[in-house]
Amino acid sequence: MTPTLTPTTSPAPPSAGDRCDRCGAQAKMRMVLPGGGDLVFCGHHAREYETKIREVGAEVVQAEDA
Repeated sequence: MTPTLTPTTSPAPPSAGDRCDRCGAQAKMRMVLPGGGDLVFCGHHAREYETKIREVGAEVVQAEDA
């Protein structure tokens, strides 16, 4: 029997069109929550909430230009 491989993908960094969930500015970080879903934040709000988001075990992905 051949084992079945399940592909895994890394979360995509925010694109130029993504906007901060808090203020609407261009998103610089995507925070993927352990239970599913994600949040995107501008640099200011990413710094403001980063400690709390990491406490819950979210994965953080920065924009390539951040």
